[in-house]
Amino acid sequence: MTRVFSGIKPTGHLTLGNYLGAIRRWVDVDQRQSDALFCVVDLHALTVDHDPARVRRLSRQAATLLLAAGLDPKLCTVFVQSHVDEHARLSYVMECVATDGEMRRMVQYKEKAARERERERGGSVRLSLLTYPVLMAADILAYGTDEVPVGDDQTQHVELARDLAVRFNQRYGHTFVVPRATRPAVAARVMNLQEPTSKMGKSDDSGPGIVYLLDEPDVVRKKVMRAVTDSAAEVVYDREARPGVANLLEILAACGGGNPEDLSGVYESYGTLKKDTAEAVVELLRPVQERHKELCADPAYVEGVLRDGAEKAREMAKPMVDSAYRAIGLLPA
Repeated sequence: MTRVFSGIKPTGHLTLGNYLGAIRRWVDVDQRQSDALFCVVDLHALTVDHDPARVRRLSRQAATLLLAAGLDPKLCTVFVQSHVDEHARLSYVMECVATDGEMRRMVQYKEKAARERERERGGSVRLSLLTYPVLMAADILAYGTDEVPVGDDQTQHVELARDLAVRFNQRYGHTFVVPRATRPAVAARVMNLQEPTSKMGKSDDSGPGIVYLLDEPDVVRKKVMRAVTDSAAEVVYDREARPGVANLLEILAACGGGNPEDLSGVYESYGTLKKDTAEAVVELLRPVQERHKELCADPAYVEGVLRDGAEKAREMAKPMVDSAYRAIGLLPA
């Protein structure tokens, strides 16, 4: 059976983009058709300045929302990255395979480093921000992963994992499965409603352009109705020339399973398009929010799922990481 691994970083509240771009596929496809592991990658949240209490709170919230969205511990493995030591163990080994140039070519490093330096007014960034793609590669490779379902912005990191796996296998003997990225057909990258050329990111503080999974229905409606479009009269799907309208059409299509180009011919005004998109999002999130409320009332259940998931993940990862240690020249303990 195909093994799938993916993770979500607790650096902000989960968004509609996280759900449509990744989580829904995990629920509807990956956990049912593969041997799937899904991880709250809390170690990645430490690469920038952070509040420890907030990281813990968001990690728990992310895990709870993954379960509320429909991940079933009977079908897949749900756990927290820092609960499985093999991630950190393998990360250092892979740092010994990766190069400085590879790290500095990572697009996300360039973007995040620029933001951090601007925030710190010219200050330096943490070394972990440069090296975290290697930790991400370790996350993937530790489980013999075949497929990594990701959004467009993470494809480069999966390519790095592939490169490192191939390089390690060539130098030290075949050890790792070479993974491949998979992407959903529609809404792989949901854009910010106020800045439709930018991703709807959970780490962004620009609240008006971001629909969070726990936003109240009226808040969702207000954000969608205020979405940026353009001054043209017709509703046309054109990602390059009219990104705001295209974003709304893609969201509506993803919510209802339609095609954004076909939907563009249905609407004669932006107002109607926004109204229908808002209602579609509200209905999409309703069951997730209801289940989240139930799970918050039973924290012991969530803790048990994460504890059992970590134990299962550890049993899968340890033989692979031990094998990598032996292959690269380390004495067995």
